[in-house]
Amino acid sequence: MKIIKSIAGCVAVGVFTLSSCAKDPLKDLSDNDSRIYITNYDSTTSFSSFKTYSISDSVAVVDNGTLQKHIATEAEAAIIQAIKNNMNERGYQLVDKSGNPDLGINVTKIVSTQTGLVSYPSYWDYYNSYWDPYYWGYGGYDYYFPYASYVVYQVREGALSVDLIDLKDASGDKTIKGVWNGVIRGQGIFNTDNAAAQVKALFDQSAYLITVN
Repeated sequence: MKIIKSIAGCVAVGVFTLSSCAKDPLKDLSDNDSRIYITNYDSTTSFSSFKTYSISDSVAVVDNGTLQKHIATEAEAAIIQAIKNNMNERGYQLVDKSGNPDLGINVTKIVSTQTGLVSYPSYWDYYNSYWDPYYWGYGGYDYYFPYASYVVYQVREGALSVDLIDLKDASGDKTIKGVWNGVIRGQGIFNTDNAAAQVKALFDQSAYLITVN
């Protein structure tokens, strides 16, 4: 398990040690300074072994633990396009989900007012069930992350989650492994104009996410 964080403002430091923060630490920060970028990946995965990917054409919206809908407005389209651009720049080839992609990419918009300590993979297990198990052509499968870690969060406006799942090596016991996920939290993260820079920040923290054609 590997974790990389890019954090501005008053936030938690480390896994078990918490900093003392104001009730609303983001209040006096600009949108850019308020954003937190967290990336996690499975250190046993060889990302160069993947060549193709497919991405969902909509974003799941989860509000306080309840799936509201899947949306594909201009803002969501900008996020999805930014992910495609970065994946293409890293050498991965976009294919249709019917074309047996090596990687599947799910995008989730999480809106919550909760504050606390969350663990991987249990936190993301809670959300990946919102995706139709038949979407990627693996009916009855679920996907999981093989590493455990902890992240302190304080979500007032929302967070954006991007998951990469390994479809190439889907196992016979009907499990699909999540190999990378990125989380963006802060002000203005659902603004169309911010999509490209935010997604790039996640990929900039993930130099290992590259393939050779």
